[in-house]
Amino acid sequence: MTPTQLDLIALDADDTLWHNESIFSMTEEKFMQLLAAYHSPELIQHKLYEIELRNLHNFGYGVKGFMLSMIETAIELTDGQVSGAVIQQILDFGKAMVHAPVELLDHVAEVVPRLAASHTLMLLTKGDLFDQESKLARSGLAEYFRYVEIVSDKTTTSYRALLQRYQVDPLRFLMVGNSLRSDILPVTALGGWAVYIPYHLTWAHETVADHDPQHQHYVELEHIGLLPDLIERLGDKSA
Repeated sequence: MTPTQLDLIALDADDTLWHNESIFSMTEEKFMQLLAAYHSPELIQHKLYEIELRNLHNFGYGVKGFMLSMIETAIELTDGQVSGAVIQQILDFGKAMVHAPVELLDHVAEVVPRLAASHTLMLLTKGDLFDQESKLARSGLAEYFRYVEIVSDKTTTSYRALLQRYQVDPLRFLMVGNSLRSDILPVTALGGWAVYIPYHLTWAHETVADHDPQHQHYVELEHIGLLPDLIERLGDKSA
């Protein structure tokens, strides 16, 4: 992999460019406190996760699906006795999440313009279209991405379709993200390149128990600030 051989670099958004999981985590804590009179925090958290997974097929990823899953969880855990006031509080949680300030991760403000100066960049992320487009606009990074793709899920099938649509060979494609399940392993399975940058919080659905960077053909970095130098070093080695 060399800088000149890469036709497209795609970057995930949530918890790769800006903080996201921490907002969900804080809202989940508020939700557990809201239902504390009914059940233990552990049971509430378990039920919410169960319903979130069940609803992915219906609502996809993002704040709106999470908010609806919280409402459904509240109804189930109270046997339908949840009050309108509690439902309103959950709706307020969701609105607060949608309008939360966009806080870039360390190094992102410097790295993205640097990469855009020499490569074609794509923002490739999951979630609600309105929410993700709004965050990108407020992030100050929109001008650096030639393409923006907001997808319902990231699988080998969806990556293959995307690469075919943009006529990019997997060997000339690099995906950068914080989820092994969504950003890394589907890409390497197609023969593409990937850079894994772990975030300190990871939704359980995105975790992968067994992974080996050397075997799976990807590189793991401590933070995104190391990405440009990594690409340059790889380019020097192959020159």
